[in-house]
Amino acid sequence: MIRRPFSFSSKLFFSVMTLYAVFALSFLYYQYHREKAHKVEQLDNQLTMFNRQLFEHMSDSAFSLSDYISDHAVYYEMKHLRVTLIDSKGHVLYDNSTEQIDSLGNHLNRTEVQEALKDGTGYAVMRNSETLGMPFFYVATYFPDAGLFIRSALPYDTELLQFLNADKGYLWYSFLLTAIFFLMFYNLTARLGTMITQLRLFAQRADQDEPVNADELKKLGDTDLGKISRHIVDIYERLRKTKDDLFHEREKLIAHLQISNEGLAIFNPGKDVILTNGLFMQYLNLISDKNISDTEEIFKVKELEPLFNYITETCKIQNRVDSLQKALIVDKDGYIFNLSVVLFVDNSFEISISDITKQEEQARMKQQITQNISHELKTPVSSIQGYLETILNNPTLPPNTVHQFLERCFAQSNRLTNLLRDISALTRMTDAANMIDVEDVDLTPVIRNIGKELALNFEERHMNLVLSIPEQMKMQGNASLLYSIFRNLLDNALAYAGEGTTVRVTCFTADEEAYYFSVSDNGVGVGPEHLGRLFERFYRVDKGRSRKIGGTGLGLAIVKNAVLFHGGNINAKLANGDHGLEFLFTLKKKKGEGQNL
Repeated sequence: MIRRPFSFSSKLFFSVMTLYAVFALSFLYYQYHREKAHKVEQLDNQLTMFNRQLFEHMSDSAFSLSDYISDHAVYYEMKHLRVTLIDSKGHVLYDNSTEQIDSLGNHLNRTEVQEALKDGTGYAVMRNSETLGMPFFYVATYFPDAGLFIRSALPYDTELLQFLNADKGYLWYSFLLTAIFFLMFYNLTARLGTMITQLRLFAQRADQDEPVNADELKKLGDTDLGKISRHIVDIYERLRKTKDDLFHEREKLIAHLQISNEGLAIFNPGKDVILTNGLFMQYLNLISDKNISDTEEIFKVKELEPLFNYITETCKIQNRVDSLQKALIVDKDGYIFNLSVVLFVDNSFEISISDITKQEEQARMKQQITQNISHELKTPVSSIQGYLETILNNPTLPPNTVHQFLERCFAQSNRLTNLLRDISALTRMTDAANMIDVEDVDLTPVIRNIGKELALNFEERHMNLVLSIPEQMKMQGNASLLYSIFRNLLDNALAYAGEGTTVRVTCFTADEEAYYFSVSDNGVGVGPEHLGRLFERFYRVDKGRSRKIGGTGLGLAIVKNAVLFHGGNINAKLANGDHGLEFLFTLKKKKGEGQNL
């Protein structure tokens, strides 16, 4: 027997009704339990009120406990109402259900008593009585001033059970409402299903490129679907016209691919090459161990096997509606390539190859810089924290020791400030160079003012500063960065050249394009192995000494970036027969464009 497939209207109807049924049942379940909880709360409030009223009447000398309980049970129709008086230690003082009070155990551990002791009132639903051996609904109220618990209870019998059960009237109402919705949904889904079936037939004809007559859709009427269908016909006609226009645009696309910055190859579902550019073959030959001369050899390249395996496996997936993509990173002979394949719905695909060597190097450099910054910031912060912690934990420290520790904290804070300033300067030059202002600057007064600022420092170290510069050096640049070049070079000489040495700042030549400078000293110099790394961020020849004198390790890096910003170059070499250090650099008179920092 051949089973007829469900129509769209049937699927829609059963889907909607299933969702509605789940919602309705969930709501009924929630409402049922909510109403039961309300009944329990109602009974709890009633018995709690009885407990409080009973306690108020107990102060009356003419009060009869048993009579009051009997009258209350008759008035409120509470058959078999049980009342128990318990002291604060759990001993039963009174129980109207038995006269053998001494035989009753300690009631302090009862659930309702424990809750009353904690919150003032408590209840227990359907707890078996250890005294009577039958279930009760208990409500206990604690009166701390009197040290007394009043517990009232009703036997959990058929009458009480009926009271606590939820009213089932709303259940019948819900079932009636569900039947009405059932009929409404059935009518709605039947009409909607018919319309969508007609629309689907139209879409099939359009998909098969068959002529479509808009008059065939008139039977859909003036409904929203009918209007949408007619709009689709108009769009379809426009797309047929656009299809012809796309053929001409294909020529433009081919021309674009040939000048693209990435290698690109497009293949049909049979893995035949439709289009490829020269950069694709160039990159492919760098990746492959042998030269590729024929596009058919592409599928034999070992490094591309993961992409081809992905294509093969994905093509097995039936009824795909979206294009899929997979990327692959290949590191080969110092080059890093990003390989990407895009698999289209018709199983045609394209492979692109991008050279990301430079980007990866920059990323690694930034990561290293971040790690260095974190390390350098940690040292002064840890020192400050350690000194302050020692002071706080030792209030009896001598004043001179405290003063010494505070001076060290101040020195470390200055180092931290200088470090943050230098990091900010480097960041500004590397990430926002285009936002740095450029103006006309005379270098001569800038250099002479630095010499005046450092005169006392040179005198204290018995060092000499010799300036051999013209009376005027006009150029375009940033005054702050130009200041940092010469200030950092002279600070470096002050820190490392040694006492009794001579530092020279010389503009030894100039032409129409640039000034040529030398900053040298006749100090101890550095080992030849350090010359190539002096301008690296946080690089130190003598790490211990650098930190001791408060250096940040960024001074020469700032110098290099500032020189590059002004279109120049800088190098370091040994001077005076390997006894000294000399920095040679140029500064263009007009800042060059496109400088790499």
